[in-house]
Amino acid sequence: MPTATSVTRQTTHPGTIGLALGGGAARGWAHIGVIRGLEEIGIDPDFVAGTSIGAVVGAAWATDNLDRFEHWVSGLSKLDIARFFALPLSFNGFVDSQRLRTTLARELCGEEALIEALPRRFATVATDLDNGAEIWLQQGGVLDAVWGSISLPGLFTPMRHNNRWLVDGGLVNPVPVSLCRALGAERVIAVNLSRGPLSSRKKTPAKPSHPNNGNGGLLGEMGDRLRQYSTELFHREANQHAPPGLVDAIMGSIWIVQEQLTQRRIESEPPELLLAAELGNMGLLEFHRGKDAIAEGRDLVKRNRAALEQLVR
Repeated sequence: MPTATSVTRQTTHPGTIGLALGGGAARGWAHIGVIRGLEEIGIDPDFVAGTSIGAVVGAAWATDNLDRFEHWVSGLSKLDIARFFALPLSFNGFVDSQRLRTTLARELCGEEALIEALPRRFATVATDLDNGAEIWLQQGGVLDAVWGSISLPGLFTPMRHNNRWLVDGGLVNPVPVSLCRALGAERVIAVNLSRGPLSSRKKTPAKPSHPNNGNGGLLGEMGDRLRQYSTELFHREANQHAPPGLVDAIMGSIWIVQEQLTQRRIESEPPELLLAAELGNMGLLEFHRGKDAIAEGRDLVKRNRAALEQLVR
């Protein structure tokens, strides 16, 4: 039984629908398309539980800010993503946490938003870094609940919460079916993004990298440094014999563990319906491909429309 922080188990009511949104880095933008697709066929979940990027999209749904958030995601460019990376002078993480937090407060919800005051039921999964306990967050600040769930080791600084250091929830529960049931869902629709290759890098010779040579100031320096960190983000056509960048190696390693854990958790805690996205051509850091991921999410619902309609009947 996971450690439930500020979560009480609810009594299920006939027909209640829970949506479990799994982790998947950039592929998680597909969750937006899934929610849109469900809206189009008249399915409105009663509860949403999110892990990692699923927590981000779930928060947009729960705060009724999905329109604004989708617009922002759809407009992201590769340069926009690069600006969220910081030079790791402190070695706490590669992501500029303050810049990202400020952006989420603007595009997702304000710092003052509280989960218990939301119009929709929502919770996230995080991991206690000290003992590996699964932590369920359903009260307090929305951004805190999201931040604790997305704090992927190596990229983000862990979040301090109730005397615990919290990191990415995908390390213990990549697709939070169990949390949906704890919230009170009788039937759970789970969205799994772990299928497909770990990298979208094509096996073609890489284009030569041109150093900044002092031009472009700080932005140019940041771009050059990030090219060293991530072959996936900056080189779509990477040399198959070249080693992956440091960020790619960190994320890929964690992804392997999460993929195996996902299968075990789904087997032991099966949802009523599992939707598995086909995003093998999308890299984990390609957050600028929001439109592609959202389109796949919509298509995923269309491909499973009959099963979804039967579930809600």
